[in-house]
Amino acid sequence: MRILIIGGNLFIGRLLLGELLEQGHELSVLHRGENHTFGPHVQNLQADRNDPAAVKAAIGGTRFDVVFDNVYDWERGTTAEQVRGCALAAQPDRLHRYVFMSSVAAYYEGLEHEESDKLAPADCPDVYARNKASSERALFKLHQQRGLPLVTFRPPYVYGPGNPFYREAFFWDRLLLGRPIIVPGDGGRLMQFVHVQDLVTCCVRSLEEPSAVGEAFNVAHAEPVTQLEVVEALAAAAGETPEVVFVPRDLIEREGGNQMREPLYFGTYFDMPPITTKIEKARERLHFEPLGFAEGLGQTFDAYLESGMRRTEIDFGFEDRLIALAGKSN
Repeated sequence: MRILIIGGNLFIGRLLLGELLEQGHELSVLHRGENHTFGPHVQNLQADRNDPAAVKAAIGGTRFDVVFDNVYDWERGTTAEQVRGCALAAQPDRLHRYVFMSSVAAYYEGLEHEESDKLAPADCPDVYARNKASSERALFKLHQQRGLPLVTFRPPYVYGPGNPFYREAFFWDRLLLGRPIIVPGDGGRLMQFVHVQDLVTCCVRSLEEPSAVGEAFNVAHAEPVTQLEVVEALAAAAGETPEVVFVPRDLIEREGGNQMREPLYFGTYFDMPPITTKIEKARERLHFEPLGFAEGLGQTFDAYLESGMRRTEIDFGFEDRLIALAGKSN
């Protein structure tokens, strides 16, 4: 099949592209860059995915069988209208599948969500949750009105080799230096994960599963884990015993701790209110069985060591200040 990947240079898209190449598909990548690193056998289409007119111009008259829409612009946001514009540019009536990468954030809050649960409202205060939920609603409307062969995925935290976010490596950099790990609050906040290979496998399977069309899928490890359990699992993958320091969230906030940029205190975007999901639908329709968390982290740790990206020179001033203040408050 002729397949377009909107975004293919980073984490999910890069692995997806490699898998589809192995299956013999004809691939194009649409991104803002003038070129890519995949060689001449992968067509390069240059456009800003937030500009539907530019996307339409880049696609031109090319007929694609499948579109994977994987990209969200974290700096500017990607709105429902921009996502809808990309789907229309791909000519919905001529597609075999349009696969949209959403997120559990589309639920905004709550535990044990099934796919039929309500998504975040249009006036949701969280921009990311609002955009993902609104984008899904816009695409499902296209499915109903124009037959867009839509499949959406709602993963939680995605981990695995090549993660561009400073998440797993954030902890391993500290553990291997013998540094204490700050855990916000009492460490009991729930998190849920999915290995990037599991997510990509489900994406590929959705192309051939007729019952996937018009459906959303939660794809994750079956059981959520607490933040403390996450730290312990990351430490176990590295063969280390963690020294944990519990720091109240109000203290972290007062001192300027940040979720998305320095000064980080618990990995990028890793201290959000809990959202968890049920995965029975993906198991039944896509024959999904998640990789074990310990095995997945072990693979990821090996790749982290091999990548040469380990950081050894880190300014721990902010973390030391939090640790000192937490000790005084006890």
